[in-house]
Amino acid sequence: MMQLDKSIITRLREIVGEKEVLDRKEDLIPYSFDGTAALKQYPGCVVFTRTTEQVSRVLKLANQENIPVVTRGSGTGLSGGSLPSDQCIVLCTVKMNQILELDAANLTLLTEVGVTTLTVSEAVDKAGLFYPPDPGSMKISTIGGNVAENSGGLRGLKYGVTRNYVMGMEVVLPDGEICWMGNKCVKDVAGYSLKDIFIGSEGTLGVITKVLLRLIPKPQAKKTMVATFEQMDRAAEAVSAIIAAQIIPCTLEFLDRTTIHCVEDFAKIGLPLDCDALLLIETDGHPSVVTEEAEKMEAICRENGCKEIRVAKDDAEATKLASARRTAFSALARLSPTTILEDATVPRSELGHMIRYVASTAEKYKLRVGTFGHMGDGNLHPTFLTDERNKEEMHRIEEAFEEIFKEAIRVGGTITGEHGIGVAKKRFLPDFAGQAQMRVLREVRKALDPKGILNPGKIFDPS
Repeated sequence: MMQLDKSIITRLREIVGEKEVLDRKEDLIPYSFDGTAALKQYPGCVVFTRTTEQVSRVLKLANQENIPVVTRGSGTGLSGGSLPSDQCIVLCTVKMNQILELDAANLTLLTEVGVTTLTVSEAVDKAGLFYPPDPGSMKISTIGGNVAENSGGLRGLKYGVTRNYVMGMEVVLPDGEICWMGNKCVKDVAGYSLKDIFIGSEGTLGVITKVLLRLIPKPQAKKTMVATFEQMDRAAEAVSAIIAAQIIPCTLEFLDRTTIHCVEDFAKIGLPLDCDALLLIETDGHPSVVTEEAEKMEAICRENGCKEIRVAKDDAEATKLASARRTAFSALARLSPTTILEDATVPRSELGHMIRYVASTAEKYKLRVGTFGHMGDGNLHPTFLTDERNKEEMHRIEEAFEEIFKEAIRVGGTITGEHGIGVAKKRFLPDFAGQAQMRVLREVRKALDPKGILNPGKIFDPS
């Protein structure tokens, strides 16, 4: 590990304060990795900012001295997007954690980027409103990270992803200039939609410091049910039939057999273990519509060979049933030292095929896998259980993922539905995006960050 020049550390402390800069190796350990398995790199230092002006001054210094900067929130990313680069400044925004305004008249919330997704959700809920995006890490992930990764979640089928709820943002550009884009207007077509370039940009174009979020009215009612099937194909057919009946539930999730057993062992929910697939279904909205949709979906599941269906009687039971999906990753992670959670998305019509393909690929490479995800929007999470110290098995996992992503692209899907590219999947991006799109991506990045100081090596290599 090489350290930054002491003069740089001194100048950074002058900007943010003595205690807000970490440069001792033992202090840097928690910031040398994110939520992605088997990736680690020490930064040169970690800088905690509390204001936009401090972010601006840090970036001006970094730009002048050609020092790479990697922006970080809570570090829950799953594609290596906040993995430090050698001798970089990790710019940590978790202390920029104030909700600045909740405007009920305009259905907006202005927040700093270090506020957690759960805090936003709870603040909005108290006001009788609703912020739908709910990534699996929402208890600790930050809004800034959600915007930088364009995070999804369990409610994505009905409500969409983070992009659908960003009305404006404050961004500090690589040279330190502060830029506001967007506003509270429902309609605004003045010029390019610049904010959309920064959503999902994974910290490569600028540092987001404030976000203006769109809120919606809170659903009046909700109903939750769990349906089990002897075959995954029958579960997929039930999902297709629900969508064909013009019902869009807020949640339509699935677990495979391995994940069901792990979840039941972990959470003791009372799930049946003699099934191949489980669907978690939630509908919300007006009480009469919720009741009607729930009855229709229950009937559709039974028509498509549902083995058993359990409808929650109250909110407590609904929460318990929903935990079957929300605890899936934690349950699988108990089984091995290393859990590699990936995501690929395919058209809904290809989901049954893709789940079988993941299983056969795991068998081909003699790997243990559990698969769960968002069946309603075609986003699946193959989760390989391994030990990163086993280099030979890790190589087989890399080969398996290469086949899985190639197959996803072949059937009209994408290499990531919500986790982003980062470093973990950048080698697959050219095959997915094509030559022309890669050229445009590089030109946009070069225009905004000509020195290449922001999150270097993420999404694609400079050359």
